[in-house]
Amino acid sequence: MQRTPIIIVIILTLFFSLNLSPSYSADDKNVMAQENKTGAYKIGSGDILEIVTWKEPDFSREEILVRLDGKITFPLLGDVQAEGQTPLQLKADIENKLKSYVESPGVTVIVKNPLSQKFYILGEVARTGEYQLVKKLSVLQAFALAGGFTEWASKKEIILFRHEDGKEKIIRINYKNIIKGEDFSQNILIKADDTIIVP
Repeated sequence: MQRTPIIIVIILTLFFSLNLSPSYSADDKNVMAQENKTGAYKIGSGDILEIVTWKEPDFSREEILVRLDGKITFPLLGDVQAEGQTPLQLKADIENKLKSYVESPGVTVIVKNPLSQKFYILGEVARTGEYQLVKKLSVLQAFALAGGFTEWASKKEIILFRHEDGKEKIIRINYKNIIKGEDFSQNILIKADDTIIVP
């Protein structure tokens, strides 16, 4: 008699674990794999998203903030992880979860304001501070944005701090070698959350 409740608990646990696991179609998986290879835009904390579900205004939102924990709140779905996903990956995730409420949901995810894409320049430049990363930007272009160097700047010992793959990475930049044409490889592209220090 006591085995019945245990069996029911096991069955319910299996049922919910199977239903909560995302089941992407082959097309979805191909798109997501391709996006990872091509370096598509990754949603970050602070971004403002617009999410539209076709013919379903109750499941559409004009402005959704990606919170500091990397999640958004969506009707009926509760908290959904957004940070670290591309817009197409988030679209596939929401569509998959909405299938319990909407037949064949069609979702569009738009990054209205990419506020998470920022970098920082400190030290001996004319204008230190936080800068919006709205396009591809090289190190030389970043210095131009910051108004150039002060007269005390050590242009051979510039340091760029980057958080990549869960680790802090230090990249040393010799500005003089770049402008002399001796080492263009140091004129790297800026990434979100990079911090450049000019001693």
